Amino acid sequence: MPPKKSNTLTEAELRLMKILWLRGESAVSDLVAAMPDGETLAYNSVLTTVRILEQKGYVEHRQDGRAFIYNACVAEEEASRSEVRHVLNRFFGNSRERLLLSLLDDEEISAVELQRLKDAIRSTPEDGSEEA
Repeated sequence: MPPKKSNTLTEAELRLMKILWLRGESAVSDLVAAMPDGETLAYNSVLTTVRILEQKGYVEHRQDGRAFIYNACVAEEEASRSEVRHVLNRFFGNSRERLLLSLLDDEEISAVELQRLKDAIRSTPEDGSEEA
C-alpha cells in the first residue's frame, strides 16, 4: 500500500517554496541556481520536488516557450498557518491551550518572547472573535 499523501511540506519542498516566495516566478534552472550555498540540488531533484509541490497545490506553472515557469499559489503565511494547524491537530488534540502551555514550558523561551506572548494574549478579545 503506498504511503498516505501529505499536504504538509517536507524540508526539501519548504526550501523550494521559500525561494519561490522570495523570487516569484521561476524556471527550474532558476530554482537550482538560487539554492543556498551548501544546499545544492540536481536539476532533476528540483524538477521532481516542484512537480510534487504542484500536485499538493502549492505551486502552479505556465509555459513560456519550451520552459515551465513555476509560481507559488499558496502564500507563505497561509502555508505557515496550515502547518501549525497540522501540529495542533497531530500533537495537541486541537487544543490551542495545550500548544501554548507547551511553548510556555519550553526552557529556551526568552524573557522578550514571553513578554510578547503575554502582550498578545492581553490584546486578544475575551470572546475570541477578531476586533473590527
